[in-house]
Amino acid sequence: MKTKPSVAETAILNVLWEHEPCSVKSIHKHLSDQKDVGYTTTLKQVQRMFDKGLVAREPGEGKSFNYKALVSEDETKTHLVNRFVETTFGNSVSDLVMHALGKSDPSEAEIEKIKQFLKDMEPKS
Repeated sequence: MKTKPSVAETAILNVLWEHEPCSVKSIHKHLSDQKDVGYTTTLKQVQRMFDKGLVAREPGEGKSFNYKALVSEDETKTHLVNRFVETTFGNSVSDLVMHALGKSDPSEAEIEKIKQFLKDMEPKS
């Protein structure tokens, strides 16, 4: 991945992956549902993302633009998780999993899903 999105950019990308295309007004509304953020901050962040090649824009209503993500959700999330595991857990996926499971209270269904995932990863004899 050539451009690595920041935390704020990732929040905007999450909105676009779910609702694209979106105007800045629409992006801001979705972000405001989760945290306190100013409209001009959202506007400036989207403009920077356009300059970095993370989003594309097309004319919208009036003088506005509608934005779409130019980076894939899967590739971006894979990159972010890899970076997190590397910097926080010294590249140890098992430490990440143990920490995540040790600090949460997974349901029986989640535990079964995890067991099935691990079983599917085992080499076939």
